Amino acid sequence: VAEAPEVLQECGCKGIRTCLICERQRGGNLSWQLPPQNPDRFTYCSHTGWAVGAEESDFEGWAFPFPGVTLIEDFVTRDEEAELVRLMDRDPWKLSQSGRRKQDYGPKVNFRKRKLKAAGFRGLPSFSREVVRRMGLYPILEDFRPVEQCNLDYCPERGSAIDPHLDDTWLWGERLVSLNLLSPTVLSMSHEAPGSLLLCPASPGSLEPMVEGVVAFSRSVLCQDVEVAVPVPRRSLLVLSGAARHQWQHAIHRKHITARRVCVTFRELSAEFCSGGKQQELGQKLLQIAFSFQGRPT
Repeated sequence: VAEAPEVLQECGCKGIRTCLICERQRGGNLSWQLPPQNPDRFTYCSHTGWAVGAEESDFEGWAFPFPGVTLIEDFVTRDEEAELVRLMDRDPWKLSQSGRRKQDYGPKVNFRKRKLKAAGFRGLPSFSREVVRRMGLYPILEDFRPVEQCNLDYCPERGSAIDPHLDDTWLWGERLVSLNLLSPTVLSMSHEAPGSLLLCPASPGSLEPMVEGVVAFSRSVLCQDVEVAVPVPRRSLLVLSGAARHQWQHAIHRKHITARRVCVTFRELSAEFCSGGKQQELGQKLLQIAFSFQGRPT
């Protein structure tokens, strides 16, 4: 199951986005692209909730609290992983940008015009029923009701990646939940806002979960110069909320795709589509469809 599928000679790239397929077609001349950034690197520690300066960097021994990331390791077993991917591979994958392939289960949405259509949406796929049920066993997800699922297929042969971005907040709610299958990867978090981050001197082993007001910050670094690497193990569930959801852009760099990877991302509705919101009736309808678990990729 873990072997990469045959690499097609077409790609789904548009605009400035590229993959190895179209780069080869252009003769490898990418001089028209902006040069890559070399941000100062930090690594997220899931045990402490801090971003720690990378070894042998200028920020080794420095750290700052990085709230909003929850990592649940071994969320599915190896057998469950293999079966989930087998069921996904029964349906066609559509070409997407930056060397990815995708399967969408959700309403048709025009985010620019803020319009959506429920027609054609038949719900989440049947094989996600147990995954969604299991999510609810964790306190951070006990009221999580996903209305959309997007499967993304990455492979090194295509040079798969995804650019830094923030997910929409008009339709999608507080938590983004992703199940990482087939291989480990790194989620790269960056912050383009003006201002600085405050750092405190600490070794990784001595950091405790963040408690406001008990650490002495004595160094700063510009936000736009920082990238936080979040290691994401195989078969783990990653939850982004709060600042990690709304302030920090997330990306997957090409260098962090070393084998086939399938990412299953679930999204919940924003407050506008929930009880008391302007579009609560539409939101209720979408949830009823989603939880019928009769979906096929659109």
